[in-house]
Amino acid sequence: MNTKLLVPTDFSEVAQSAMQHAIKFAEIINADVVLLHVVSSRENVDEAKEKLSKEITLGSSFSNTCNITSFVRIGNIFEDIGDVAAELSISLIFMGTHKASRWQKLVGSRAIKVITSSPVPFIVTQEELMNSSGYDNIVVPLDLNVETKQKLELVAKIAHYFDSEVHLLTNDNSDEFIKTKLKANQVWASNYLESKDIKNSSHLVDQGDSLTEGIFKLSKEVDADLIAIMNLADETVLGLYENSFQEEIVANDLKVPVLCVNPHPVTKISGILVR
Repeated sequence: MNTKLLVPTDFSEVAQSAMQHAIKFAEIINADVVLLHVVSSRENVDEAKEKLSKEITLGSSFSNTCNITSFVRIGNIFEDIGDVAAELSISLIFMGTHKASRWQKLVGSRAIKVITSSPVPFIVTQEELMNSSGYDNIVVPLDLNVETKQKLELVAKIAHYFDSEVHLLTNDNSDEFIKTKLKANQVWASNYLESKDIKNSSHLVDQGDSLTEGIFKLSKEVDADLIAIMNLADETVLGLYENSFQEEIVANDLKVPVLCVNPHPVTKISGILVR
C-alpha cells in the first residue's frame, strides 16, 4: 500500500499552504496526497467536488509527479478527520491554521481536540509555504514522559528524509532530581538520533523562561522549519508543560509548522464517505 497524507481543506489560503507542505513532503517520500472537505449535507457535495477539483489543479502546480485525490465527507469537521484518517490508512495529516480563520481557529476552540483525538500525527501549518529544501531545522522539546520516544522516532524519519538538524531543548529545572532526569533524557535522545545518523544539538531553556518561551527563542535562533511536540491528555508535573501548551505552540507567532504526535489511539469510526 502507498503511504497516504491527508489534507483537510476549507479552500482557504492556509489550507492551500498545508496542501503545498503535504505535496512537497509526498514528493520526498513517494506518497499520495488526499484532500478532504467536510460538508453538512448531501446537497453540498457536488459544489464541494467542483472546488476540490480546482484544488487538485492548484496542487499539480506544486508538483507534476505527486498523485492527488480528493474526498467529500458528510459530517462534522471537528469529529470526522480522525475517522477518515483511519478509514483511508493515512500516515500523516497536514492541516492549515490561523488564529483568525473560522474552523481552523485553534486557540480556545474545538480544533485542538481534532488533533489530540487522532491516532495519526498532524503537521499544522500557517501561511508560510515549505521552502525548497524542506524542514532543515527541527526543534524538539523534551520532558520526562515515556512517550517521548514515539515522537523522536517520527522526528528521526522526517530528519532522514530532509537531512535536517534536530535541536533538542530541555528545561533548566530548579529541582535537582528533575534536572538530572531531564539531562539523562537529553543525552539518550541525542544518542538515539546519532544512531540514526541524524545531526543534532542540545539546548537548555534560559533561567526564568517557561518551556514555551524557550521553544520560541530557540526556534527563532535556529530559523526552525518545524517544532515537534507530543500531545498528552494529562499534563503532569513530570510532563513539565504549562497550561494551554499545545494551543500556544500550534498557533505560534513565528508561523513555524508544528508536528503533533498523539500516543493515544482512537478506534471510533463513523460517518459517510463520498467519492
